[in-house]
Amino acid sequence: MSAPSEGAARLRATAVGSAAVLLWALLALLTVRSGRVPPFQLVAMCLGVGALVGVVWAKAAGRPALAALRQPWPVAALGIGGIFGYHFFYFTALRNAPAAEAGLIAYLWPLLIVLFSGLLPGERLRALHLLGALAALVGAGLILAPGGRLVFAGEHALGFAAAGLCSLLWSGYSVLSRLAGKAPTEAVTGFCAAGAVLSALAHLGLETTVWPATTDEWLAVLALGAGPLGLAFYVWDVGVKRGDIQLLGVAAYGAPLLSTLALAAAGEAALTPGLALSAALIAGGAGLAALGSARSRRPGPVDPAG
Repeated sequence: MSAPSEGAARLRATAVGSAAVLLWALLALLTVRSGRVPPFQLVAMCLGVGALVGVVWAKAAGRPALAALRQPWPVAALGIGGIFGYHFFYFTALRNAPAAEAGLIAYLWPLLIVLFSGLLPGERLRALHLLGALAALVGAGLILAPGGRLVFAGEHALGFAAAGLCSLLWSGYSVLSRLAGKAPTEAVTGFCAAGAVLSALAHLGLETTVWPATTDEWLAVLALGAGPLGLAFYVWDVGVKRGDIQLLGVAAYGAPLLSTLALAAAGEAALTPGLALSAALIAGGAGLAALGSARSRRPGPVDPAG
């Protein structure tokens, strides 16, 4: 394959992976609309729908979905640990720590993706990637903790540790997926199915079952499973395996901004002046990361400044 065609394929995969960020932007709104369904029950239901999305994905690609489920145990452990582990420790963090602090720690995963990607074969971490990720992190922090007064009290250590673990799990899953590049995207079907079973077990052990009360709530659950907790995992797999993983990591910080805008458009949240600054930081961070990626692909002498 020629260099131009390789670049075009990488660009296409990055665009596909970026669709996950758009889908994750709907996560908060659809969760609000899903009613009082407990978290682990909601994840179990949604990942079940997400597994069905994989069957449709495989059929559209003309490949058997069942064949993709037979993966080596390290690949299966990586996928199940990433998808189920992230959600398990995220909700554990929210149960044991304030939401703003726990959410900010959990949302270190895009920055960690950028950092860890430098260890991948064929990837180079440049200063612009890191600066872009840090700028976007500050922008996301203005949204996740709008008051700016974060208190990391010792009594919430369990929750903070769980938030850190979920951040490590998702960033590790995303980066190591590049090394499992031979595993087809349809393998995510099995990860979702296993995650649904494990989430159901966590629900039975920790929660009281509450079913959606209205048709709208059921539709919100189905939409969650079809999009943010379904299709998003498949397109993300394409992006992190064959796209620009540093740019995807920085772009992921756009999810909380887009999520807030979606909530505001639906009348579930108010727009604030700080959103403009957040948008500028996140967009600027993505621009820096894109510039860093462009310089990485440009032939010629190495620029030590990044």
